[in-house]
Amino acid sequence: MDMTTKEINSRKESIENQLVLLFKSNMKITDWDVPEADDRKAAQMIVDILQKKLDSIKKDVDEGKYNFY
Repeated sequence: MDMTTKEINSRKESIENQLVLLFKSNMKITDWDVPEADDRKAAQMIVDILQKKLDSIKKDVDEGKYNFY
């Protein structure tokens, strides 16, 4: 296993937890701002936003944007 793989694997849980925290904090904000929010709809919209941005980042990675970051 190369050093890059070891490093990222060592932070995998932290990265995943940060993503969950981002999702949950946005759900909380929605509940604070919209008293009778449709939580299922809000959750799906937030997931869609996150997925769209992840897809955009993946495209940039595939195109080499981060080769020399």
